[in-house]
Amino acid sequence: MHKKIPLLLLASIISQPLFAGEDVVEARGLIKQFGSTLKGQLVSSMKEGGPVKAIKFCNVRAPGIANEIAAQSGWEIGRTSLKIRSPSNAPDAWELGVLEQFEIRKASGADLATLDFSEVIETNGKKTFRYMKAIPTEKACLNCHAAKVSPEVEEQLKALYPEDEARGFNEGDIRGAFTLSKPL
Repeated sequence: MHKKIPLLLLASIISQPLFAGEDVVEARGLIKQFGSTLKGQLVSSMKEGGPVKAIKFCNVRAPGIANEIAAQSGWEIGRTSLKIRSPSNAPDAWELGVLEQFEIRKASGADLATLDFSEVIETNGKKTFRYMKAIPTEKACLNCHAAKVSPEVEEQLKALYPEDEARGFNEGDIRGAFTLSKPL
């Protein structure tokens, strides 16, 4: 009987990181789904109507894509940044800390493709698994996120995002991050 208790204890200790690993794998899969859907439709919008149409797409469809995947998966899914375009994407305290750590890791030479972070947090007695993955700024992003953009883009940004701060990026900067969470 005494042998069973240590064995059970050992099994529970060993399985905890495994569950966290499964959550990371699932989160990465959801980001891949969200990112590829978003990018594919964004590229189509750019081809159809240039950056102005892409801005409209991001304003209307991007949140819907996140909501659809969230509804199917049971996760909360979004994007955030240190320089936000929409106040609804403002980082919470945990996300802000992770974004700041991403910037420190990037400054130390880390590859942006590898910048991610996960943690189980507890709030009001409830545990939540949280995960973030950095979004690198690509050349195409600069049509709408560079310091200088075309007058048409400027006008559209002012119309749709009057509080826009998501400018001044260069290729290779951290544009923001995907942020996911699910209750445990």
